[in-house]
Amino acid sequence: MRHPSLLTLAVCAFAGVAVLLPGNSVGQADTDDLKFQRALADVAAQQKLISENQTKIDEKIAAVEEEVRQARIYAGRAGGGQNKK
Repeated sequence: MRHPSLLTLAVCAFAGVAVLLPGNSVGQADTDDLKFQRALADVAAQQKLISENQTKIDEKIAAVEEEVRQARIYAGRAGGGQNKK
């Protein structure tokens, strides 16, 4: 189940905002470009961190799923509590 990456969404949002903003003077444009590049770098770093965390979460979920699968196998072999009174 893949979702659009946050980086993709952020880039689209920044591009949309950049297109809609009115033109600026040259000095202000340079400053705005630097701010935009810094913000884009921050978003990229955050996206990398989120991606790494998602990978860790997926690994942990897979481990839990395997433990549950094994527990069901062992419970089935032991009767699974079907003989309880």
